Amino acid sequence: MQSAFERNLETIPVGELGIIALESCETLGKKIDAHIVEWRREREHEHKGNPLLQTYSRDTYLIDTRVPRFGSGEAKGLINDSVRGDDLFILVDVCNYSLTYSLFGHTNHMSPDDHFQDLKRIIAAVGGKARRINVIMPYLYESRQHKRNGRESLDCALALQELEKMGVDNILTFDAHDPRVQNAIPLHGFETIQPVYQFIKGLFRAAPDLEISPERLMIISPDEGAAGRAIYMANVLGVDMGMFYKRRDYTHIVNGRNPIVAHEFLGADVTGKDVVILDDMISSGDSMLEVALELKERKADRIFLCSTFGLFTNGLEKFDKAYMQGQFYALLTTNLVYQSPELLQKPYYTGCDLSKYIALLIDTLNHDGSVSDLLNPTARINNFLKKKKQR
Repeated sequence: MQSAFERNLETIPVGELGIIALESCETLGKKIDAHIVEWRREREHEHKGNPLLQTYSRDTYLIDTRVPRFGSGEAKGLINDSVRGDDLFILVDVCNYSLTYSLFGHTNHMSPDDHFQDLKRIIAAVGGKARRINVIMPYLYESRQHKRNGRESLDCALALQELEKMGVDNILTFDAHDPRVQNAIPLHGFETIQPVYQFIKGLFRAAPDLEISPERLMIISPDEGAAGRAIYMANVLGVDMGMFYKRRDYTHIVNGRNPIVAHEFLGADVTGKDVVILDDMISSGDSMLEVALELKERKADRIFLCSTFGLFTNGLEKFDKAYMQGQFYALLTTNLVYQSPELLQKPYYTGCDLSKYIALLIDTLNHDGSVSDLLNPTARINNFLKKKKQR
C-alpha cells in the first residue's frame, strides 16, 4: 500500500473531516478512523498554525449518529454532533443482514432497502449544514438491477439520482456490477474501485509458495460479465486468462432467472496450473463452485475463489463440502460487506482488509487531492511482486 506520507497533502482541507459510519458499517468505520487519526497525529502539516487547521488532528473523526425505530418499523435519523462546514464521508453496508429491528413485536432483519432508507435519513438530518457530502457505499445498492430488459424498473439509476437530488457530491463504490450505471448522474462524482491489489496480497497469504508465471498460474472469469476484471488481473500479472460462459435454458424460469444448463470454457489448457476464479460477488455460490468443479475435471491444480463481496445467501455448507472434496484450495473475500463469525473461522477463508485503502481515499479527497494513483494499483502491484521476487 502506498504510504500515507508520500502524497502531497499540504493543501488546506475542503472542510473539517467528519466520518459517519452507519451501524451497518461500524466495524469498518472504526478501522478507517484509526488509520486517519494515526496519520494526522504524526503528519507535520505546512499550515499547521492556520486557524482552519485547529481541529486537523483529533482523537476521532467519527460523528455520533443514531437511527432509532418506532414500534411500527418507522425510523428517524439523529446526528448528535455538529456537522456545520464539515466534509462528510458517510459509510453504509447495504448487505448487512445481521442487524434487526422490531416490527409490530416481530424481529425483522434489515434489508438493503432498510439500509438505503437509513442513509437518506442521515443525509436529511444533516440539513444542508455540511460543506460537502460524500457517500462510500462499497456494495452499490440495487447494482444487480442496472439495466432494463423489457418492462421493469431501473432501481440502481433511480437510487443514484435520488442521492444526487439530496445533495451528495461524490459516490464511491467497489466493483460495481456494471460501471455504466454512472451515466444516470453524469455531472456528479462517481468512482468504482477494483480491489485487485488486495486480492493479490491475499493470495500470497493463502499460498506463500504461489508462482506468478504463465506456466503455473491462470486467471479465470466465471462468466462474460466478469471478463473485464479478469483481463486486468491477468495482464498486470503477465499470465493467461480464460473464461466460462453460461448456457441457459430460456424456455423456463426458476427463481426469476433462466436456469444454467452448462458452463462452456474458452481458454488455454489448465492442466497442472493454479487457477484464480475472479468475480464481483458470491451470492448463493452455485456458479462459482460449478466452475471450480469444471476446472478440476480439466486437471487444474489449486483453485482460489476470489470475490469482492461474499454474500453467501444460502449459507456456507456447500463450500464446506466442496472444500472437503478438494474442489478448491482457498476462498478470498473482502471486509467491504458483513462477514459472519462463522465465515471468519473457516480454515479455507482468507479475508482482505480494505480499511487502510478507504482511509487513504478519504484522507486524499478531504484535501481535494487527486486519487488517480490510488484508483490505479498497477505500480503498487509491481512493487509488491518485486518484493516477493515474482518480477
